[in-house]
Amino acid sequence: MVFSFKVDKTSREDAARTGTLITSHGSVPTPVFAPVGSQGTVKSLGPDDLHSLDLPLILCNTYHLYLRPGMDVIGTFGGIHSFMGWDRVILTDSGGYQLFSLAHLVKVSEEGVTFRSHVDGSEHFFTPEKAMEVQEALGADIIMNFDQPPVFGCSFREAQEATERTHRWAKRCRESHFDGGQALFGIVQGGLFPELRRESAKMIVDTGFAGYAVGGLSLGEGKEITYEMARESVSCLPGESPRYLMGVGAPEDLLEAIGMGIDMFDSALPTRLGRNGSLFSSKGRINIRNSRFKYEENAIEPGCNCYTCSSFSLAYLHHLFKCEELLAYRLATIHNLRFLAD
Repeated sequence: MVFSFKVDKTSREDAARTGTLITSHGSVPTPVFAPVGSQGTVKSLGPDDLHSLDLPLILCNTYHLYLRPGMDVIGTFGGIHSFMGWDRVILTDSGGYQLFSLAHLVKVSEEGVTFRSHVDGSEHFFTPEKAMEVQEALGADIIMNFDQPPVFGCSFREAQEATERTHRWAKRCRESHFDGGQALFGIVQGGLFPELRRESAKMIVDTGFAGYAVGGLSLGEGKEITYEMARESVSCLPGESPRYLMGVGAPEDLLEAIGMGIDMFDSALPTRLGRNGSLFSSKGRINIRNSRFKYEENAIEPGCNCYTCSSFSLAYLHHLFKCEELLAYRLATIHNLRFLAD
């Protein structure tokens, strides 16, 4: 496996830039948005849909795939690419986010985290070394260090403890990672405290990774706070390495972050919104369930070349959602991802 990154062009107006990620499963032009396929699929879409949208990178989740179908099953197929029929680039999250989203099912210690499965209640113990072992077995092109995002609304001391533990875990991940060309990214934490953000970025950079992610944001704070914490983090990251803002996927947020010099993004937002009938457009989000679209002959977005806009009217999409037809979710997801890609 191979991995490299180069900056191709920089803006004269701000820190925005274009670049190229090189991996063994192809090159990825940046800035890039990765749709979330936590369980080995981007909900409602197949690989052919993702190919048609020219999406070169998707995200899968270590925690979910470890539980279902399990590493023995995926190992039988030689890794996640073969198992899910995806021949392009895959990034795997480490499972650290579940410390936040499944907080009532976890117990954190210095050694690692005890997860109680949300599927069947079975108990599992994840360490930084285990997170590396599982991600290496999955065979993703880009993998993440095991981290502890501070809980939203926590105190400075609580954020500091979680961030410092993330630093110690990052070093353990780095030491246990088998460097076979699989790119290991470090994650900056620090909660909503600027000084912790800067300290974390410097510590993670000193540890040394192939790329750097900004985590623990867009978890309930206002957008301006998200932007401020992202800027604080990015200001301490090296310009020659890829920068990844985790969990952010609203169009306005991507544009703001690209201007900071961020290269990579992921979020379940555009696919989740699509399945709930909320569609991206240049005029803002459209609630396709609204009765005003019952007779609307136009497409969602004039000039959009996605399959949905090229083939169907807003009236037809309105009808599908009102009838709860499964096609509605696929067509809405296709458009929202195409809108972000554009």
